Amino acid sequence: MLEFLYQIDLSFFYFINHSLSNPLFDKVFPFITEVKNWYIAYIILFFILIIKGGRIGRIAALGTILMVTATDQFSSFFLKNLIERIRPCNELLDVNILAGCTGSFSFPSSHAVNNFAAAVFFSKIFPKLKLSLFLVAFLMAFSRPYVGVHYPSDVLGGAIIGAAFGYLFALIVQKIDSLFRIKSKKITDKYERIEFR
Repeated sequence: MLEFLYQIDLSFFYFINHSLSNPLFDKVFPFITEVKNWYIAYIILFFILIIKGGRIGRIAALGTILMVTATDQFSSFFLKNLIERIRPCNELLDVNILAGCTGSFSFPSSHAVNNFAAAVFFSKIFPKLKLSLFLVAFLMAFSRPYVGVHYPSDVLGGAIIGAAFGYLFALIVQKIDSLFRIKSKKITDKYERIEFR
């Protein structure tokens, strides 16, 4: 059964890595997959959250730092070392490698974990951004097998794990915001009662 699933995974990998290969994608997806290319966008969005996002935006900004730390530690340092799956670029001979192939393990894709965690997290807090968030997460996840460094199951597993983390952290942020809102309302009601005496 495991061999059968691996063959399906391998077929999808070759379809993405070989069959879909073209000069345009060969330029676009190596750029998308490089996290350093997103640093400026991440910093800008972080400050927009703090400055324009109101109270829940500031809580979400702190929640983002905690969430990314948790997801990265869980995927990169716990699961990868527990499962020890070799990357396709280190295991297969005919991979179209378009990005750096590190010696770290393959499952799950930390890119997929982090980006789907962020997509679910922010789409629950700011629903209007849902489409853009999931589009970015999908493109980032798709880029990993395209550039030859992950199997499709690595990104699928990473997406599921990331979505679970994102959902959990969004609930925590919403609960904290709700507690602040209740406390703020009690203070407002108290001052209103004092004023009407």
